[in-house]
Amino acid sequence: MSAQSQPEIQPQGLSLSLQPINAGASLRDQAYAMLRQAIADADIYQSREEVRLDERVLSEALGVSRTPIREAMTLLEQEGFLRTVPRRGIYITRKTKREIVEMIQVWAALESMAARLATQNATDEEIGKLRHMFDSFRDSTPAEHIEEYSDANIVFHQAIVQLSKSQIIMDQIKNIFVHVRAIRKMTISQSDRAARSIVDHLRIIEALEKRDTELAERLVRQHSLDLADYVEKHCDFLD
Repeated sequence: MSAQSQPEIQPQGLSLSLQPINAGASLRDQAYAMLRQAIADADIYQSREEVRLDERVLSEALGVSRTPIREAMTLLEQEGFLRTVPRRGIYITRKTKREIVEMIQVWAALESMAARLATQNATDEEIGKLRHMFDSFRDSTPAEHIEEYSDANIVFHQAIVQLSKSQIIMDQIKNIFVHVRAIRKMTISQSDRAARSIVDHLRIIEALEKRDTELAERLVRQHSLDLADYVEKHCDFLD
């Protein structure tokens, strides 16, 4: 199979984009990194159907034996991304509504502290790049380009965490990110949330540019808590 090709596997309706890994570095580590990214990129809440992973299919897609696949899946299970069901197989972990709400609340705490630190640690140039993330939507509404805006929305929140320059925050938030990202993607097109989101983002950017530590922290925290409230009230598909 060509290294340039990007075959997709479709376990029970969900598409994971994978490509063969290269020999050299640890096959387990490469398999782990690729599977983790594929799970992060997938819409794991697109339906109520459980998503089962097949070792044989993964082995063929990645071009390696089942051993590094199995080792990688063990690591992912330890981190809470996968779960083993006796006599049935290994499934991608889907959180309940209550768990998602609590994850978003934790995200709100971590990201708001990241925003606080960003006002102290990020350069003017680094903060300025946040504003350019939304240049494509100056002459149109986010709803007109919802997929592109959804991607920009995700990158924006990642960028705030990175601007904190706190490795501890980045390490703590990375596992929560997989689920929060999936929920943000699913809800951004609902109830005119995209239009309200970009207004919030611009206010956050202005606070960061002014180095208004208290305001930046408060706006970022409230932005995520609003998402938690929305999930609590409207996302019955998570039950």
